[in-house]
Amino acid sequence: MSRLRRSQRLSAKDLKKLKTLVHYVCSKCPDTTLLGATKLNKILWYADSISLETRGVSLTRETYVKQQFGPVPKHVLQVIEMLRKEGAIAVKSTPFHNYEKREFVSLTQPDISMFRPEEISLIDDVIRDICFNHTAASISLASHDRIWELAEIGDELPLETVFASELDEVTETDVKWARQALSQTA
Repeated sequence: MSRLRRSQRLSAKDLKKLKTLVHYVCSKCPDTTLLGATKLNKILWYADSISLETRGVSLTRETYVKQQFGPVPKHVLQVIEMLRKEGAIAVKSTPFHNYEKREFVSLTQPDISMFRPEEISLIDDVIRDICFNHTAASISLASHDRIWELAEIGDELPLETVFASELDEVTETDVKWARQALSQTA
């Protein structure tokens, strides 16, 4: 999978967008039992993936990394810590089936003016589906597609791989084609 690796730094604007999205997701799930770290990560993954597939651009331009429970946004821990230090969210750990579950509580209302109404609608749909129709385990398994299986823990999973997740093998040519197609729509 190393041929799919790429280094990416989020611009200040994209980091702010990711931070706002995390804050918004926390604000939409006031029942902390419905939103732990796994579900938060999957909400971000699916919102970005669906946006890329339907609009040709992700919401956050974030890079995702393979972890044990599925794709994880590369900068999510940094963003959560920023929000916590600003007093926008609280993070608490609770015991859950022999694990420590991190839960998130929004303490303030996020300013979502940087998102268009159709983007908020997409995010709300993903939040509803994942928070109310899945457990952390079921959404984690659902995110383990072919690309995730091929990667090693810690490998970057470029969002463009959603276009190839049903294929047997992704080649460098496939990745170049997907990036070119995306650059023409941006």
